[in-house]
Amino acid sequence: MGAKKKARFEDALTRLEKIVADLDRGDLPLDDALKLFSEGAELARECNAVLDEASGKLQVLLESEDGTTEITAAHDLDMLSEEDGE
Repeated sequence: MGAKKKARFEDALTRLEKIVADLDRGDLPLDDALKLFSEGAELARECNAVLDEASGKLQVLLESEDGTTEITAAHDLDMLSEEDGE
């Protein structure tokens, strides 16, 4: 994740946490609560998109000997390499 994208993600997550805390207090007027909820929903979508992109980068397609393809998390590749080397 690039430095700019990471900073944006961190800022969005911090803001989302603040919105959740404000809404949890339960003392906001309805109009303000609806505005915050809407902002929070958008921030949650943005954060999920960044997390989905990062998750996709951590997956690697591996083709097995029988020709089938499976998706393996990148951290599992280290274990596969170690097994092959033993």
